[in-house]
Amino acid sequence: MEGFHLGVLAVLGICVAGGVIGAWIFQRLHVPQVVGYIVIGVLIGDTGVGLLHPADIAALRPFNNFALGLIGFLVGGELSASIFKQYGRQFTLILLGEGLAAFLLVGLTSTGIVYLVAHDWVIAVAAGIVFGAIASATDPASTLDVLWEYRSAGVLTTSIIAIVALDDALAMTLYGLGTSIASILTQSGGESVALTMLHTAIELIGAIGLGVACGFLLNALMHYMPQTEKRLGISIGIILVCIGLADALHMDVILSTMAVGIVLINLAPKRSHQLFEVIRSFSTPIYIIFFVLVGARLSLGSMPFWLHGLVISYVVMRSLGKWIGSYWGGRISKAEAPVQNYMGMALFAQGGVAVGLSIVASQNLQHIQVVEGMSLGDTIIFTVTATTLCVQLIGPAFAKLAIKKANEIGRNVTEEDIMQELKVADVVDTDVVPLQEGTPLAQVVQNFAEQETMVYPVVASDGTISGVLTFDMLKEILIDRDTWLWLVVGDVMQPLKERLMADMNLAEALHEMQDTQAEAIPVVESDESGKLIGVLDERAARRRVSAELVRRQTAAI
Repeated sequence: MEGFHLGVLAVLGICVAGGVIGAWIFQRLHVPQVVGYIVIGVLIGDTGVGLLHPADIAALRPFNNFALGLIGFLVGGELSASIFKQYGRQFTLILLGEGLAAFLLVGLTSTGIVYLVAHDWVIAVAAGIVFGAIASATDPASTLDVLWEYRSAGVLTTSIIAIVALDDALAMTLYGLGTSIASILTQSGGESVALTMLHTAIELIGAIGLGVACGFLLNALMHYMPQTEKRLGISIGIILVCIGLADALHMDVILSTMAVGIVLINLAPKRSHQLFEVIRSFSTPIYIIFFVLVGARLSLGSMPFWLHGLVISYVVMRSLGKWIGSYWGGRISKAEAPVQNYMGMALFAQGGVAVGLSIVASQNLQHIQVVEGMSLGDTIIFTVTATTLCVQLIGPAFAKLAIKKANEIGRNVTEEDIMQELKVADVVDTDVVPLQEGTPLAQVVQNFAEQETMVYPVVASDGTISGVLTFDMLKEILIDRDTWLWLVVGDVMQPLKERLMADMNLAEALHEMQDTQAEAIPVVESDESGKLIGVLDERAARRRVSAELVRRQTAAI
């Protein structure tokens, strides 16, 4: 149908459904799920089948800001004051090392390539400075998604979170300085270096100040709202206000909401911990839509041959700069070995900040021609878009490799995570010998006296389970010993009301036991066969889960 465009709800539905499918496929290939989200976006965007139009993506810009705001808030929740006291010098040196190394390596190689094409040193140097400044930025969203997906924890994970959180400030500073110099070199009427740096400083300080104010306000309001649902509501409201003000004042959204999270986790660590967990638990669909739209936005079109060389050199030099800079920064600060060796691999991803800076740069440098039909602004947009696609595909994989090499995968698990992984068959007590319906009570009483089991399944002559016998059922009969001789199990047992399947999820099984107030329930092979396997004891199952949690945490050290 001519002029047909998908509505906002249809776009959101396509993003979520397609993203989940893409993530499932890539997880089966042992590739981080965020790559699946981005690939689906590329396929349904202009680079692919064109299902999502630029107008649809532009209409969801406020949603993208919301997603970035949540990411910033959750990152801030990881940055307590104790971390900066312990690792402040280390973070600073690594941040400067990886940012400046990427700036220099990309800047120098980009200058050389553009000069070979344009034969003009002024244009080449201007392009190199802008490319170098943009290359210093690291995408926090996809990097953190990998850390959360693989439940990583440790000194490397902590360092990664801090570096990607602070990287925006360094990138914007370098960008402000770089674009000012580029404008002066090309005589494009740009502001002076001092004035541009002043504007950049105001934006950074303003973003942090806005976030700090919102953080104090949120903490004060939470003090009067003990209920989790009310705290969640007021938190989302304050975060949205912070995002809206930051956007209206042209400030960095991630820095603003990150400041909110930092204030909250340091003023009220115990009170805010549950809030961060709740927000993280419902944010998955939001992240899926965000990353699918990131992929859909990457429209490459046709590129000149020489631009492919510029893209390749940018990706290689930027990755090398991140790696070398992180290593030397970690070495000078005497960081732990995993941080020195693997930090650089986790910083390859490039995302929204770099694309946003490239758009602003292209508007300021659009009038400068590199070659006929290709302006410097277009060159920057094409190159950054193409490199973003490349590093967004390889970046998460290298981030996973980094935390795997550091042996930090799976260290941030909880008992609830383990319960979701295990089946009832993994923890069922198979040593419990079932009672026959015709077994005399005298023998049963002896069993209860000699063993710790308080619940026995009762089976019929054909081996199918017919009921259960608990110690509580015997209390009244124990008084009259004469009845032990002529009563049998079938006379006092309780007909079977509840039973669990062996392949049932353990978390669901324990939840069902809580609802029925049962401490132990028989487990059968399947609903069809009814063959008894054993008994699931709630206390024993929880002890097994706790032991598994300790085993995983100690194994990862």
